[in-house]
Amino acid sequence: MQFTLKYKSINEKRELPENYTIKDLLNELELSAQTVVSKQNGELVIEETVIEDGDEIQLVQIIYGG
Repeated sequence: MQFTLKYKSINEKRELPENYTIKDLLNELELSAQTVVSKQNGELVIEETVIEDGDEIQLVQIIYGG
C-alpha cells in the first residue's frame, strides 16, 4: 500500500504503514501543523486524518508576513 506525497520539490510515492495519519507524516518530516496546511486528494484535512492507500497528500507551506 502506498500514497503520494507532494511537498515543495518532493513528489514521491511512499509506503503506507497501517493507521498512518497526517500527524505521523508531519512528525516524520519534522514539520509542524502550524507551518503547513495538509490536503488529502485536494481537500483540506486535519492532523488526525488517516491516510488511505492511493491517496495524494499535499503539504503547503504557510507564508507569514505583513
